[in-house]
Amino acid sequence: MHDGLYKELVVVLALAVGIILLFRRLKMPGVLGFIIAGMLAGPHMLGWVDEPDRVNELAEFGMIFLLFVIGMGFSLNDLSSIGITVFVGGSLQALFTISLTTGVCRLLGMAMPEAVFIGFLVTLSSTAIVLRVLQEKGKLDSPVGRVTSAILIFQDILVVPMMLVMPMMAGKSSDIGADLLQLLVKVLLLLTIVYVCGRWAVPKLLRMVSNGRNKELFIITVVLLCFSAAWGTAALGLSLALGAFFAGLIISGTDQVHHASGIVQPFHQLFMSFFFVSIGMLVDPALFISSPLTIIGLALLVMLGKTIAGFLSVWLLRYPVRTALQCGLALFQVGEFSFVLAVSGIGFGLLSPDHHQLFLAVSIITMAATPLVMARSNRIAGGTFNTLLPRTGEALDSLLNVSSDPTDVERPLLKDHLVIIGFGLNGRNVALAAQSTKVRCVVVEEDPELADLAVQRGIHTVQGDAAHTTILDKAHAASAKVVVVALAESGQTKRVLANLRSITKAHVIVRSRTAADEAAMYIKGANEVISEDLEGSLQVVDRVLRAYQVPRTAINEIDQHLRDLQQSSVSEAKAG
Repeated sequence: MHDGLYKELVVVLALAVGIILLFRRLKMPGVLGFIIAGMLAGPHMLGWVDEPDRVNELAEFGMIFLLFVIGMGFSLNDLSSIGITVFVGGSLQALFTISLTTGVCRLLGMAMPEAVFIGFLVTLSSTAIVLRVLQEKGKLDSPVGRVTSAILIFQDILVVPMMLVMPMMAGKSSDIGADLLQLLVKVLLLLTIVYVCGRWAVPKLLRMVSNGRNKELFIITVVLLCFSAAWGTAALGLSLALGAFFAGLIISGTDQVHHASGIVQPFHQLFMSFFFVSIGMLVDPALFISSPLTIIGLALLVMLGKTIAGFLSVWLLRYPVRTALQCGLALFQVGEFSFVLAVSGIGFGLLSPDHHQLFLAVSIITMAATPLVMARSNRIAGGTFNTLLPRTGEALDSLLNVSSDPTDVERPLLKDHLVIIGFGLNGRNVALAAQSTKVRCVVVEEDPELADLAVQRGIHTVQGDAAHTTILDKAHAASAKVVVVALAESGQTKRVLANLRSITKAHVIVRSRTAADEAAMYIKGANEVISEDLEGSLQVVDRVLRAYQVPRTAINEIDQHLRDLQQSSVSEAKAG
Protein backbone atom coordinates (compact mmCIF):
# COMPACT_ATOMS: atom_id res chain seq x y z
CA MET A 1 0.00 0.00 0.00
CA HIS A 2 2.70 2.41 1.04
CA ASP A 3 4.86 1.46 -1.92
CA GLY A 4 1.96 2.30 -4.22
CA LEU A 5 1.53 5.72 -2.66
CA TYR A 6 5.26 6.46 -2.94
CA LYS A 7 5.23 5.37 -6.58
CA GLU A 8 2.30 7.64 -7.36
CA LEU A 9 3.94 10.59 -5.62
CA VAL A 10 7.18 10.07 -7.54
CA VAL A 11 5.35 9.69 -10.87
CA VAL A 12 3.18 12.78 -10.34
CA LEU A 13 5.96 15.04 -9.07
CA ALA A 14 8.48 13.95 -11.71
CA LEU A 15 5.98 14.49 -14.50
CA ALA A 16 4.98 17.85 -13.03
CA VAL A 17 8.60 19.02 -12.82
CA GLY A 18 9.23 18.19 -16.49
CA ILE A 19 6.04 19.89 -17.68
CA ILE A 20 6.57 22.98 -15.50
CA LEU A 21 10.08 23.41 -16.91
CA LEU A 22 8.65 23.19 -20.43
CA PHE A 23 5.82 25.59 -19.60
CA ARG A 24 8.23 28.09 -18.09
CA ARG A 25 10.16 28.13 -21.36
CA LEU A 26 6.87 28.64 -23.22
CA LYS A 27 5.81 31.31 -20.66
CA MET A 28 2.68 29.35 -19.78
CA PRO A 29 1.09 29.26 -16.27
CA GLY A 30 2.49 26.70 -13.84
CA VAL A 31 -1.04 25.91 -12.63
CA LEU A 32 -1.87 24.69 -16.12
CA GLY A 33 1.25 22.50 -16.07
CA PHE A 34 0.06 20.66 -12.96
CA ILE A 35 -3.34 20.07 -14.55
CA ILE A 36 -1.72 18.69 -17.72
CA ALA A 37 0.49 16.43 -15.57
CA GLY A 38 -2.61 15.04 -13.90
CA MET A 39 -4.28 14.46 -17.27
CA LEU A 40 -1.27 12.52 -18.56
CA ALA A 41 -0.76 10.41 -15.42
CA GLY A 42 -4.46 9.87 -14.76
CA PRO A 43 -6.74 6.95 -15.63
CA HIS A 44 -7.99 8.51 -18.88
CA MET A 45 -4.54 8.55 -20.52
CA LEU A 46 -1.35 6.78 -19.40
CA GLY A 47 -2.84 5.33 -16.20
CA TRP A 48 0.41 5.69 -14.23
CA VAL A 49 -1.57 6.50 -11.09
CA ASP A 50 -3.54 3.41 -10.12
CA GLU A 51 -5.52 4.95 -7.26
CA PRO A 52 -6.32 8.65 -7.81
CA ASP A 53 -8.18 8.72 -4.47
CA ARG A 54 -4.85 8.79 -2.66
CA VAL A 55 -3.79 11.87 -4.53
CA ASN A 56 -7.23 13.38 -3.85
CA GLU A 57 -6.65 12.97 -0.11
CA LEU A 58 -3.46 15.01 -0.43
CA ALA A 59 -5.36 17.49 -2.61
CA GLU A 60 -7.79 18.13 0.26
CA PHE A 61 -4.85 19.41 2.28
CA GLY A 62 -4.14 21.75 -0.63
CA MET A 63 -7.66 23.20 -0.39
CA ILE A 64 -7.22 23.75 3.35
CA PHE A 65 -3.83 25.43 3.04
CA LEU A 66 -5.05 27.56 0.12
CA LEU A 67 -7.87 29.10 2.18
CA PHE A 68 -5.54 29.38 5.19
CA VAL A 69 -3.00 31.42 3.22
CA ILE A 70 -5.75 33.59 1.71
CA GLY A 71 -7.10 34.28 5.21
CA MET A 72 -3.68 35.37 6.45
CA GLY A 73 -3.55 37.87 3.60
CA PHE A 74 -6.42 39.87 5.12
CA SER A 75 -7.24 41.54 8.42
CA LEU A 76 -10.57 42.72 9.75
CA ASN A 77 -9.33 46.32 9.82
CA ASP A 78 -8.12 46.13 6.21
CA LEU A 79 -11.39 44.60 5.05
CA SER A 80 -13.38 47.47 6.58
CA SER A 81 -11.27 50.15 4.86
CA ILE A 82 -10.14 48.45 1.68
CA GLY A 83 -11.83 50.95 -0.61
CA ILE A 84 -14.59 51.43 -3.14
CA THR A 85 -12.67 49.74 -5.96
CA VAL A 86 -12.65 46.40 -4.17
CA PHE A 87 -16.22 46.25 -2.94
CA VAL A 88 -18.11 48.19 -5.61
CA GLY A 89 -16.00 47.06 -8.58
CA GLY A 90 -15.87 43.47 -7.31
CA SER A 91 -19.60 43.38 -6.61
CA LEU A 92 -20.44 44.73 -10.06
CA GLN A 93 -18.14 42.22 -11.75
CA ALA A 94 -19.67 39.33 -9.80
CA LEU A 95 -23.25 40.54 -10.40
CA PHE A 96 -22.76 41.01 -14.15
CA THR A 97 -20.94 37.69 -14.61
CA ILE A 98 -23.39 35.62 -12.55
CA SER A 99 -26.36 37.26 -14.31
CA LEU A 100 -24.95 36.69 -17.81
CA THR A 101 -23.94 33.10 -17.07
CA THR A 102 -27.23 32.23 -15.38
CA GLY A 103 -29.18 33.65 -18.31
CA VAL A 104 -27.20 31.63 -20.86
CA CYS A 105 -27.49 28.44 -18.81
CA ARG A 106 -31.24 28.90 -18.45
CA LEU A 107 -31.53 29.31 -22.23
CA LEU A 108 -29.68 26.01 -22.55
CA GLY A 109 -32.32 24.33 -20.38
CA MET A 110 -30.58 24.13 -17.01
CA ALA A 111 -32.52 24.48 -13.73
CA MET A 112 -32.11 27.72 -11.78
CA PRO A 113 -29.94 26.38 -8.90
CA GLU A 114 -27.52 24.69 -11.32
CA ALA A 115 -27.46 27.77 -13.56
CA VAL A 116 -26.65 30.09 -10.66
CA PHE A 117 -23.97 27.68 -9.44
CA ILE A 118 -22.35 27.68 -12.89
CA GLY A 119 -22.42 31.47 -12.58
CA PHE A 120 -20.48 31.16 -9.31
CA LEU A 121 -17.85 29.00 -11.01
CA VAL A 122 -17.45 31.32 -14.01
CA THR A 123 -17.30 34.50 -11.88
CA LEU A 124 -14.04 33.62 -10.12
CA SER A 125 -10.79 34.42 -11.96
CA SER A 126 -7.27 33.11 -11.41
CA THR A 127 -5.43 35.21 -8.83
CA ALA A 128 -2.26 33.12 -9.26
CA ILE A 129 -2.05 33.48 -13.05
CA VAL A 130 -3.15 37.10 -13.39
CA LEU A 131 -0.94 38.52 -10.63
CA ARG A 132 2.03 36.54 -11.97
CA VAL A 133 1.57 37.99 -15.48
CA LEU A 134 1.07 41.53 -14.13
CA GLN A 135 4.23 41.19 -12.05
CA GLU A 136 6.30 39.88 -14.96
CA LYS A 137 5.07 42.73 -17.19
CA GLY A 138 5.75 45.36 -14.49
CA LYS A 139 2.06 46.38 -14.45
CA LEU A 140 1.16 45.76 -10.80
CA ASP A 141 1.51 49.47 -10.01
CA SER A 142 -0.36 50.60 -13.15
CA PRO A 143 -4.08 51.50 -13.06
CA VAL A 144 -4.88 48.19 -14.76
CA GLY A 145 -2.82 46.30 -12.18
CA ARG A 146 -4.33 48.08 -9.20
CA VAL A 147 -7.96 47.70 -10.32
CA THR A 148 -7.52 44.08 -11.43
CA SER A 149 -5.83 43.17 -8.13
CA ALA A 150 -8.67 44.83 -6.20
CA ILE A 151 -11.33 42.81 -8.01
CA LEU A 152 -9.34 39.60 -7.52
CA ILE A 153 -9.19 40.33 -3.78
CA PHE A 154 -12.97 40.69 -3.70
CA GLN A 155 -13.37 37.39 -5.56
CA ASP A 156 -11.19 35.66 -2.94
CA ILE A 157 -13.50 37.02 -0.23
CA LEU A 158 -16.59 36.08 -2.23
CA VAL A 159 -15.67 32.38 -2.09
CA VAL A 160 -16.70 32.27 1.59
CA PRO A 161 -20.37 33.29 1.14
CA MET A 162 -20.56 31.11 -1.98
CA MET A 163 -19.55 28.10 0.12
CA LEU A 164 -22.10 29.01 2.76
CA VAL A 165 -25.11 29.21 0.42
CA MET A 166 -24.33 26.06 -1.58
CA PRO A 167 -26.26 23.64 0.72
CA MET A 168 -29.39 25.79 0.47
CA MET A 169 -29.05 26.09 -3.31
CA ALA A 170 -28.92 22.30 -3.46
CA GLY A 171 -32.26 22.10 -1.62
CA LYS A 172 -30.92 19.92 1.18
CA SER A 173 -33.67 21.05 3.54
CA SER A 174 -37.40 21.62 3.46
CA ASP A 175 -37.38 24.81 5.55
CA ILE A 176 -35.30 27.53 3.88
CA GLY A 177 -36.14 30.10 6.56
CA ALA A 178 -34.92 27.85 9.37
CA ASP A 179 -31.80 27.04 7.37
CA LEU A 180 -31.04 30.72 6.82
CA LEU A 181 -31.49 31.42 10.53
CA GLN A 182 -29.29 28.46 11.44
CA LEU A 183 -26.65 29.58 8.95
CA LEU A 184 -26.76 33.12 10.35
CA VAL A 185 -26.28 31.79 13.87
CA LYS A 186 -23.30 29.68 12.75
CA VAL A 187 -21.69 32.62 10.96
CA LEU A 188 -22.20 34.92 13.96
CA LEU A 189 -20.71 32.25 16.19
CA LEU A 190 -17.71 31.89 13.90
CA LEU A 191 -17.20 35.66 13.68
CA THR A 192 -17.39 35.92 17.47
CA ILE A 193 -14.77 33.20 17.84
CA VAL A 194 -12.60 34.90 15.20
CA TYR A 195 -12.87 38.24 17.01
CA VAL A 196 -12.14 36.83 20.49
CA CYS A 197 -9.31 34.56 19.34
CA GLY A 198 -7.84 37.19 17.02
CA ARG A 199 -7.98 39.90 19.69
CA TRP A 200 -6.68 38.04 22.73
CA ALA A 201 -6.13 34.26 22.70
CA VAL A 202 -4.14 33.58 19.53
CA PRO A 203 -1.82 36.67 19.70
CA LYS A 204 -0.84 35.70 23.27
CA LEU A 205 -0.35 32.06 22.29
CA LEU A 206 1.81 32.85 19.24
CA ARG A 207 3.81 35.46 21.16
CA MET A 208 4.49 32.94 23.93
CA VAL A 209 5.49 30.23 21.44
CA SER A 210 7.63 32.68 19.44
CA ASN A 211 9.45 33.85 22.59
CA GLY A 212 10.49 30.25 23.20
CA ARG A 213 12.64 30.48 20.02
CA ASN A 214 11.68 26.94 19.07
CA LYS A 215 10.98 26.81 15.35
CA GLU A 216 9.49 23.33 15.45
CA LEU A 217 7.05 24.33 18.19
CA PHE A 218 5.95 27.39 16.22
CA ILE A 219 5.35 25.30 13.09
CA ILE A 220 3.30 22.75 15.03
CA THR A 221 1.25 25.52 16.67
CA VAL A 222 0.42 27.24 13.37
CA VAL A 223 -0.57 23.99 11.65
CA LEU A 224 -2.58 22.98 14.75
CA LEU A 225 -4.55 26.23 14.60
CA CYS A 226 -5.28 25.68 10.91
CA PHE A 227 -6.53 22.11 11.24
CA SER A 228 -8.36 22.73 14.51
CA ALA A 229 -10.38 25.48 12.88
CA ALA A 230 -11.03 23.28 9.83
CA TRP A 231 -12.23 20.45 12.06
CA GLY A 232 -14.40 22.87 14.06
CA THR A 233 -16.27 24.20 11.02
CA ALA A 234 -16.72 20.66 9.72
CA ALA A 235 -18.32 19.78 13.07
CA LEU A 236 -20.74 22.69 12.54
CA GLY A 237 -21.74 21.25 9.17
CA LEU A 238 -19.63 23.71 7.15
CA SER A 239 -16.60 23.01 4.95
CA LEU A 240 -13.06 22.26 6.13
CA ALA A 241 -11.62 24.94 3.86
CA LEU A 242 -13.92 27.58 5.39
CA GLY A 243 -12.50 26.88 8.85
CA ALA A 244 -8.99 27.20 7.47
CA PHE A 245 -9.89 30.63 6.05
CA PHE A 246 -11.11 31.82 9.46
CA ALA A 247 -7.95 30.45 11.10
CA GLY A 248 -5.87 32.47 8.66
CA LEU A 249 -8.03 35.53 9.38
CA ILE A 250 -7.34 35.14 13.11
CA ILE A 251 -3.58 34.95 12.58
CA SER A 252 -3.63 37.90 10.16
CA GLY A 253 -4.13 40.31 13.07
CA THR A 254 -1.11 39.09 15.04
CA ASP A 255 2.49 40.28 15.03
CA GLN A 256 3.62 36.82 13.90
CA VAL A 257 1.55 36.76 10.69
CA HIS A 258 4.56 37.14 8.37
CA HIS A 259 6.49 34.45 10.23
CA ALA A 260 3.49 32.10 10.08
CA SER A 261 2.90 32.85 6.40
CA GLY A 262 6.53 32.06 5.56
CA ILE A 263 6.23 28.71 7.35
CA VAL A 264 2.97 27.69 5.70
CA GLN A 265 3.88 28.74 2.14
CA PRO A 266 5.98 25.62 1.33
CA PHE A 267 3.18 23.33 2.58
CA HIS A 268 0.66 25.39 0.62
CA GLN A 269 2.65 25.19 -2.61
CA LEU A 270 3.32 21.46 -2.28
CA PHE A 271 -0.23 20.39 -1.49
CA MET A 272 -1.72 22.81 -4.00
CA SER A 273 0.31 21.06 -6.68
CA PHE A 274 -1.45 17.82 -5.71
CA PHE A 275 -4.78 19.64 -5.84
CA PHE A 276 -4.27 20.79 -9.42
CA VAL A 277 -2.87 17.39 -10.39
CA SER A 278 -6.00 15.75 -8.95
CA ILE A 279 -8.13 18.14 -11.02
CA GLY A 280 -6.20 17.11 -14.12
CA MET A 281 -6.86 13.42 -13.37
CA LEU A 282 -10.60 14.11 -13.59
CA VAL A 283 -10.31 15.49 -17.14
CA ASP A 284 -11.07 13.09 -19.96
CA PRO A 285 -8.94 14.24 -22.94
CA ALA A 286 -11.27 12.35 -25.28
CA LEU A 287 -13.74 15.19 -24.77
CA PHE A 288 -11.40 17.55 -26.63
CA ILE A 289 -11.51 15.16 -29.60
CA SER A 290 -15.20 14.24 -29.52
CA SER A 291 -16.60 17.76 -28.93
CA PRO A 292 -13.91 20.29 -29.91
CA LEU A 293 -16.34 22.85 -31.33
CA THR A 294 -18.53 22.74 -28.22
CA ILE A 295 -15.56 23.24 -25.89
CA ILE A 296 -14.00 26.02 -27.96
CA GLY A 297 -17.37 27.73 -28.40
CA LEU A 298 -18.11 27.64 -24.67
CA ALA A 299 -14.58 28.85 -23.85
CA LEU A 300 -14.96 31.81 -26.23
CA LEU A 301 -18.39 32.55 -24.75
CA VAL A 302 -16.95 32.54 -21.21
CA MET A 303 -14.03 34.77 -22.23
CA LEU A 304 -16.30 37.20 -24.06
CA GLY A 305 -18.88 37.35 -21.28
CA LYS A 306 -16.31 37.84 -18.52
CA THR A 307 -14.48 40.49 -20.55
CA ILE A 308 -17.72 42.44 -21.01
CA ALA A 309 -18.63 42.07 -17.32
CA GLY A 310 -15.16 43.18 -16.21
CA PHE A 311 -15.18 46.09 -18.66
CA LEU A 312 -18.56 47.36 -17.45
CA SER A 313 -17.71 47.04 -13.76
CA VAL A 314 -14.47 49.04 -14.14
CA TRP A 315 -15.91 51.62 -16.55
CA LEU A 316 -18.79 52.33 -14.14
CA LEU A 317 -16.13 53.22 -11.56
CA ARG A 318 -15.21 56.07 -13.95
CA TYR A 319 -12.02 54.58 -15.34
CA PRO A 320 -11.17 55.25 -19.02
CA VAL A 321 -12.57 52.73 -21.48
CA ARG A 322 -9.10 51.51 -22.50
CA THR A 323 -8.22 50.77 -18.87
CA ALA A 324 -11.61 49.12 -18.32
CA LEU A 325 -11.20 46.87 -21.36
CA GLN A 326 -7.68 45.83 -20.32
CA CYS A 327 -9.04 44.90 -16.87
CA GLY A 328 -11.80 42.86 -18.53
CA LEU A 329 -9.21 41.05 -20.65
CA ALA A 330 -7.20 40.25 -17.51
CA LEU A 331 -10.20 38.72 -15.73
CA PHE A 332 -11.72 36.54 -18.48
CA GLN A 333 -10.35 33.18 -17.32
CA VAL A 334 -11.79 30.68 -14.83
CA GLY A 335 -9.81 30.57 -11.57
CA GLU A 336 -8.40 28.00 -9.19
CA PHE A 337 -11.09 28.66 -6.55
CA SER A 338 -13.67 27.55 -9.11
CA PHE A 339 -12.15 24.07 -8.97
CA VAL A 340 -12.61 24.06 -5.18
CA LEU A 341 -16.27 25.06 -5.55
CA ALA A 342 -16.81 22.57 -8.37
CA VAL A 343 -15.67 19.64 -6.23
CA SER A 344 -18.11 20.70 -3.49
CA GLY A 345 -20.83 21.31 -6.09
CA ILE A 346 -20.64 17.70 -7.29
CA GLY A 347 -21.20 16.51 -3.72
CA PHE A 348 -24.27 18.74 -3.37
CA GLY A 349 -25.67 17.67 -6.74
CA LEU A 350 -25.32 21.15 -8.25
CA LEU A 351 -22.96 19.94 -10.97
CA SER A 352 -23.35 16.74 -12.98
CA PRO A 353 -20.30 14.69 -14.01
CA ASP A 354 -20.83 15.59 -17.69
CA HIS A 355 -21.09 19.30 -16.95
CA HIS A 356 -18.04 19.01 -14.69
CA GLN A 357 -16.04 17.58 -17.58
CA LEU A 358 -17.13 20.47 -19.84
CA PHE A 359 -16.32 22.97 -17.09
CA LEU A 360 -12.81 21.56 -16.65
CA ALA A 361 -12.10 21.56 -20.39
CA VAL A 362 -13.33 25.14 -20.81
CA SER A 363 -11.38 26.28 -17.75
CA ILE A 364 -8.12 24.85 -19.09
CA ILE A 365 -8.54 26.70 -22.40
CA THR A 366 -9.29 30.03 -20.70
CA MET A 367 -6.31 29.68 -18.36
CA ALA A 368 -3.99 28.78 -21.24
CA ALA A 369 -5.15 31.83 -23.22
CA THR A 370 -4.61 34.30 -20.35
CA PRO A 371 -0.87 35.07 -20.73
CA LEU A 372 -1.21 35.37 -24.50
CA VAL A 373 -4.14 37.80 -24.32
CA MET A 374 -2.75 39.85 -21.43
CA ALA A 375 0.51 40.34 -23.30
CA ARG A 376 -1.48 41.93 -26.13
CA SER A 377 -4.19 43.67 -24.09
CA ASN A 378 -2.84 47.16 -24.89
CA ARG A 379 -2.92 46.42 -28.61
CA ILE A 380 -6.38 44.85 -28.37
CA ALA A 381 -7.79 47.78 -26.40
CA GLY A 382 -6.20 50.28 -28.77
CA GLY A 383 -7.41 48.45 -31.85
CA THR A 384 -10.92 48.15 -30.44
CA PHE A 385 -11.43 51.85 -29.76
CA ASN A 386 -9.19 53.28 -32.47
CA THR A 387 -10.00 51.01 -35.42
CA LEU A 388 -13.13 48.95 -34.82
CA LEU A 389 -15.03 51.52 -32.76
CA PRO A 390 -13.50 54.93 -33.54
CA ARG A 391 -14.72 57.78 -31.31
CA THR A 392 -16.69 55.28 -29.22
CA GLY A 393 -14.12 55.37 -26.41
CA GLU A 394 -14.22 59.15 -26.10
CA ALA A 395 -18.03 59.10 -26.25
CA LEU A 396 -18.23 56.52 -23.44
CA ASP A 397 -15.69 58.46 -21.35
CA SER A 398 -17.69 61.65 -21.88
CA LEU A 399 -20.88 59.85 -20.84
CA LEU A 400 -19.47 59.32 -17.34
CA ASN A 401 -17.39 62.52 -17.44
CA VAL A 402 -14.23 60.41 -17.11
CA SER A 403 -12.01 62.76 -19.08
CA SER A 404 -12.97 65.91 -17.22
CA ASP A 405 -10.84 67.82 -14.77
CA PRO A 406 -11.67 66.40 -11.30
CA THR A 407 -11.77 69.92 -9.89
CA ASP A 408 -14.37 70.81 -12.56
CA VAL A 409 -12.96 74.36 -12.61
CA GLU A 410 -11.96 76.14 -15.79
CA ARG A 411 -8.31 77.16 -15.53
CA PRO A 412 -6.53 79.97 -17.37
CA LEU A 413 -4.09 79.08 -20.13
CA LEU A 414 -0.84 77.79 -18.66
CA LYS A 415 2.58 78.44 -20.18
CA ASP A 416 6.11 77.22 -19.40
CA HIS A 417 4.68 74.98 -16.70
CA LEU A 418 5.55 71.39 -15.76
CA VAL A 419 3.30 68.51 -16.86
CA ILE A 420 3.58 65.30 -14.85
CA ILE A 421 2.01 62.25 -16.49
CA GLY A 422 1.44 59.57 -13.88
CA PHE A 423 0.97 60.21 -10.15
CA GLY A 424 2.67 57.13 -8.78
CA LEU A 425 5.64 57.41 -6.41
CA ASN A 426 7.89 59.07 -9.02
CA GLY A 427 5.18 61.50 -10.10
CA ARG A 428 4.29 62.39 -6.51
CA ASN A 429 7.93 63.13 -5.68
CA VAL A 430 8.34 65.37 -8.74
CA ALA A 431 5.09 67.19 -7.89
CA LEU A 432 6.19 67.72 -4.30
CA ALA A 433 9.50 69.17 -5.48
CA ALA A 434 7.67 71.44 -7.94
CA GLN A 435 5.31 72.71 -5.25
CA SER A 436 8.13 73.39 -2.81
CA THR A 437 10.03 75.43 -5.43
CA LYS A 438 6.92 77.30 -6.69
CA VAL A 439 7.02 75.66 -10.14
CA ARG A 440 3.54 75.53 -11.64
CA CYS A 441 2.59 71.98 -12.55
CA VAL A 442 -0.29 69.93 -13.93
CA VAL A 443 -0.82 66.23 -13.23
CA VAL A 444 -2.37 63.86 -15.77
CA GLU A 445 -3.54 60.61 -14.17
CA GLU A 446 -6.10 58.03 -15.39
CA ASP A 447 -6.56 56.33 -12.01
CA PRO A 448 -9.48 58.17 -10.27
CA GLU A 449 -8.11 57.53 -6.76
CA LEU A 450 -4.66 58.89 -7.60
CA ALA A 451 -6.23 61.81 -9.47
CA ASP A 452 -8.29 62.65 -6.37
CA LEU A 453 -5.11 62.45 -4.27
CA ALA A 454 -3.43 64.99 -6.54
CA VAL A 455 -6.46 67.29 -6.26
CA GLN A 456 -6.37 67.00 -2.46
CA ARG A 457 -2.76 68.23 -2.57
CA GLY A 458 -3.86 71.32 -4.42
CA ILE A 459 -2.47 70.34 -7.83
CA HIS A 460 -4.24 71.18 -11.09
CA THR A 461 -5.21 67.67 -12.21
CA VAL A 462 -6.61 66.18 -15.40
CA GLN A 463 -8.03 62.68 -15.15
CA GLY A 464 -7.67 60.57 -18.27
CA ASP A 465 -5.34 58.68 -20.59
CA ALA A 466 -2.49 60.89 -21.85
CA ALA A 467 -2.43 58.86 -25.06
CA HIS A 468 -5.46 60.95 -26.09
CA THR A 469 -4.73 64.42 -27.47
CA THR A 470 -7.83 65.86 -25.78
CA ILE A 471 -6.39 64.98 -22.37
CA LEU A 472 -3.06 66.64 -23.17
CA ASP A 473 -4.92 69.70 -24.41
CA LYS A 474 -6.65 70.00 -21.01
CA ALA A 475 -3.19 69.93 -19.39
CA HIS A 476 -1.96 72.63 -21.86
CA ALA A 477 0.91 70.32 -22.78
CA ALA A 478 1.54 72.23 -26.02
CA SER A 479 2.76 75.27 -24.03
CA ALA A 480 4.62 73.34 -21.30
CA LYS A 481 8.33 73.81 -20.73
CA VAL A 482 9.00 70.34 -19.30
CA VAL A 483 6.97 67.12 -19.43
CA VAL A 484 7.74 64.20 -17.12
CA VAL A 485 6.34 60.83 -18.15
CA ALA A 486 6.33 58.63 -15.05
CA LEU A 487 4.19 55.66 -16.11
CA ALA A 488 4.75 52.07 -15.00
CA GLU A 489 4.14 50.47 -18.38
CA SER A 490 6.55 50.92 -21.28
CA GLY A 491 3.91 50.37 -23.99
CA GLN A 492 1.73 53.12 -22.56
CA THR A 493 4.78 55.39 -22.23
CA LYS A 494 5.63 54.97 -25.91
CA ARG A 495 2.09 55.86 -26.99
CA VAL A 496 2.13 58.95 -24.78
CA LEU A 497 5.50 60.00 -26.21
CA ALA A 498 4.21 59.70 -29.76
CA ASN A 499 1.18 61.78 -28.82
CA LEU A 500 3.31 64.39 -27.06
CA ARG A 501 5.65 64.88 -29.97
CA SER A 502 2.68 65.57 -32.25
CA ILE A 503 1.66 68.64 -30.22
CA THR A 504 4.64 70.03 -28.26
CA LYS A 505 8.37 70.79 -28.39
CA ALA A 506 8.73 70.66 -24.61
CA HIS A 507 11.70 68.96 -22.94
CA VAL A 508 10.44 65.44 -22.22
CA ILE A 509 11.93 63.38 -19.39
CA VAL A 510 10.87 59.74 -19.23
CA ARG A 511 11.05 57.23 -16.42
CA SER A 512 11.91 53.75 -17.74
CA ARG A 513 11.87 50.53 -15.75
CA THR A 514 14.63 48.85 -17.76
CA ALA A 515 17.72 50.05 -19.56
CA ALA A 516 16.67 47.93 -22.53
CA ASP A 517 13.78 50.33 -23.18
CA GLU A 518 15.96 53.45 -23.40
CA ALA A 519 16.61 53.34 -27.15
CA ALA A 520 12.90 52.93 -27.95
CA MET A 521 12.04 55.88 -25.69
CA TYR A 522 14.58 58.11 -27.43
CA ILE A 523 13.27 57.05 -30.83
CA LYS A 524 9.73 57.96 -29.75
CA GLY A 525 10.88 61.47 -28.85
CA ALA A 526 12.22 61.54 -25.28
CA ASN A 527 14.96 64.08 -24.53
CA GLU A 528 16.13 62.26 -21.41
CA VAL A 529 15.45 58.74 -20.19
CA ILE A 530 16.02 57.75 -16.55
CA SER A 531 16.40 53.99 -16.29
CA GLU A 532 15.42 52.56 -12.90
CA ASP A 533 17.52 49.42 -13.16
CA LEU A 534 20.58 51.34 -14.46
CA GLU A 535 20.39 53.96 -11.70
CA GLY A 536 19.75 51.25 -9.12
CA SER A 537 22.74 49.22 -10.28
CA LEU A 538 25.00 52.29 -10.20
CA GLN A 539 23.87 53.01 -6.64
CA VAL A 540 24.80 49.43 -5.67
CA VAL A 541 28.23 49.84 -7.32
CA ASP A 542 28.73 53.12 -5.47
CA ARG A 543 27.89 51.56 -2.07
CA VAL A 544 30.13 48.55 -2.68
CA LEU A 545 33.16 50.66 -3.68
CA ARG A 546 32.62 53.04 -0.77
CA ALA A 547 32.57 50.06 1.61
CA TYR A 548 36.02 49.13 0.28
CA GLN A 549 37.16 52.76 0.72
CA VAL A 550 37.79 53.31 -2.98
CA PRO A 551 38.57 57.03 -3.58
CA ARG A 552 35.63 59.15 -4.72
CA THR A 553 37.41 60.19 -7.93
CA ALA A 554 37.84 56.53 -8.91
CA ILE A 555 34.19 55.81 -8.12
CA ASN A 556 33.10 58.74 -10.30
CA GLU A 557 35.27 57.48 -13.17
CA ILE A 558 33.76 53.99 -12.93
CA ASP A 559 30.27 55.48 -12.76
CA GLN A 560 30.91 57.54 -15.89
CA HIS A 561 32.44 54.56 -17.70
CA LEU A 562 29.34 52.43 -16.99
CA ARG A 563 27.08 55.24 -18.17
CA ASP A 564 29.14 55.60 -21.35
CA LEU A 565 28.80 51.87 -22.01
CA GLN A 566 25.03 52.10 -21.63
CA GLN A 567 24.87 55.20 -23.82
CA SER A 568 26.94 53.43 -26.45
CA SER A 569 24.55 50.45 -26.49
CA VAL A 570 21.60 52.85 -26.73
CA SER A 571 23.22 54.65 -29.69
CA GLU A 572 23.83 51.33 -31.45
CA ALA A 573 20.21 50.27 -30.87
CA LYS A 574 18.92 53.60 -32.22
CA ALA A 575 21.17 53.33 -35.28
CA GLY A 576 20.05 49.74 -35.87
